[in-house]
Amino acid sequence: MAGNSQRRNRRNPGSKKGPSVGTGGHSRKSLEGKGPTPPASERKGHKKNRMANAAAKRGAANKSANKSRGSSRRGGKAGSELVYGRNSVVEALEGGVPASALYVQQFIDNDERVREALTLANERGVPLMEAPRPQLDNLAEGHNHQGLILQVPPYEYAHPEDLLAAAAENRDDALIVALDGITDSRNLGAVVRSVAAFGGHGVVIPERRAAGMTAGAWKTSSGAAARVPVARMTNMTRTLEAYQKAGCFVVGLAADGDSEVSDLEALTGPVVIVIGSEGKGLSRLVAETCDLTVRIPMPGQAESLNAGVAAGVVLYEAARLRAKR
Repeated sequence: MAGNSQRRNRRNPGSKKGPSVGTGGHSRKSLEGKGPTPPASERKGHKKNRMANAAAKRGAANKSANKSRGSSRRGGKAGSELVYGRNSVVEALEGGVPASALYVQQFIDNDERVREALTLANERGVPLMEAPRPQLDNLAEGHNHQGLILQVPPYEYAHPEDLLAAAAENRDDALIVALDGITDSRNLGAVVRSVAAFGGHGVVIPERRAAGMTAGAWKTSSGAAARVPVARMTNMTRTLEAYQKAGCFVVGLAADGDSEVSDLEALTGPVVIVIGSEGKGLSRLVAETCDLTVRIPMPGQAESLNAGVAAGVVLYEAARLRAKR
């Protein structure tokens, strides 16, 4: 009986009873240890591993986007803007403000301002979008739209270096206005209009805590914003230093300036005119960066001028002196 059992086990190595045929050492590696267990973030298929991979992809995407933005010579785009109300929409269309669409409420009362808005939009080729009142209410976010909403496309800002390139292309000495702390978009529009009137090459504004090229700025510029580039910068002092390295003389306007603006010879060459806010004037670091600070003589009782008027005075003086050359 025992002999028969041994013979059965030799014929069937997988049997639990009796001896079995070995591997002869061929699977020795499978018996070796695999080392310490890796952390969860490195184990394929684990939740933490998937989260780590996703975070790495986001980081690579952000790095690529930042590199692209850093190498771009554009100043970027602003967000789109909406103009609400019948009078505001008509004034924006009359003022040449760019528009990508005019939303009109369905079954709106067809009064004179509505007809005027529709006529102006048709003349300019602005698409008309008829929509029910709830949709306009949602777009207006609580503003009183009166059945009309004008969509203004994002403004394409220039890069500060583009203004120098424009001057070089025309073989002119650069004439640039930089605004420090101007928060009223109407002042920005007035400065743009003055720059266009006196042959300037552009306006530079900070990215943050400053007025941007809104519909109000476009309207105040009276169409000049279509001809004069506005550049945006991240740091005023670094931008002014870059202009200085490029050969520009940086002049700051201040009530207690070192000299008067009249007959300032620096205005005949490449120059950047820096204008501060009406209340605070130039910030300390910006004033220290300027090559010279000048004042506008005012025999009257006014203590200061707003940015639009001050820019017009200095730009006129620059144009007058350059005409004498």
